[in-house]
Amino acid sequence: MAIHREHELHSRRIGRNLGLGLVLGAFVALVFGLTIVKVSNLDPAAAAPQVTGTAQ
Repeated sequence: MAIHREHELHSRRIGRNLGLGLVLGAFVALVFGLTIVKVSNLDPAAAAPQVTGTAQ
């Protein structure tokens, strides 16, 4: 049974993958947060057009 240590390329790749995972997770959280804010600020009374004045 041969014992061999992990190549340094693998340790660099793990670090890069963790960094990319954190960036992607932050992006998903940002999009989710913006979506929640946009949906929760929808007020049906404010979005309905106001009828003012008289028709001529």
